[in-house]
Amino acid sequence: MSDTFDIAETLDVKGESCPMPVVKTKNAIDDLAEGSVLEVLATDSGSMSDIDGWAEGTSGVELLEQVEDGDVYKHYVEKTN
Repeated sequence: MSDTFDIAETLDVKGESCPMPVVKTKNAIDDLAEGSVLEVLATDSGSMSDIDGWAEGTSGVELLEQVEDGDVYKHYVEKTN
């Protein structure tokens, strides 16, 4: 867990490849309350650009941070409205 963000939920999409990390992130963020932060754990290196691009083009979400932790890519997405 991140020390920086108050994580509301963690989504584990390790072992899944494009487009599933983005699809599952969208579905999970839809279920969260405004202001909640979703932590997404992925092993697909493409998820770094995929989730960034999705968040950039999607209103109501903000990509707060992405971290490469060994072979796991951690994404922190906030639901803004």
